[in-house]
Amino acid sequence: MSDYETLQLLNNLSGTGSSSYASAAQGAGIWMIIAAILAIVGGILVYFLFVKAKADPKGKFLKWLKDFLAFKIMWIEPILKVVYYIATIFIVLNSFSFLALGGNGVLMWLLTLVLGPIIIRVFYEATMMFIMIWRNTRDIAENTKKK
Repeated sequence: MSDYETLQLLNNLSGTGSSSYASAAQGAGIWMIIAAILAIVGGILVYFLFVKAKADPKGKFLKWLKDFLAFKIMWIEPILKVVYYIATIFIVLNSFSFLALGGNGVLMWLLTLVLGPIIIRVFYEATMMFIMIWRNTRDIAENTKKK
């Protein structure tokens, strides 16, 4: 018996052969379909029974949850701020790696040190404009409802 045949025999006896992987993949595929169906049903139920409900929820937490699920509360702004700080610190610290290159590395270091945070800031501000437009639109909508 060759080494290959011995390995095949051991794989078949231990259940770690390719058929075991195929059945695991089938099980994962079936679970993915079930999870998708449950997610669709659950999402529809949450939307119609909780978010679109006419009655206001009782309690602070339920009111917060309804506002959160209806996207009246946005988390993207503080997340973007943290990402901006992390990216800026990373670019500044990473710029020092160019000093090891010597010659043109000093110019690359200086450009990265100066322009890197500026470019990150421009992209951050462009992204924040969309959030500010959303916030102003929400405020306008709330003010026109009251009149």
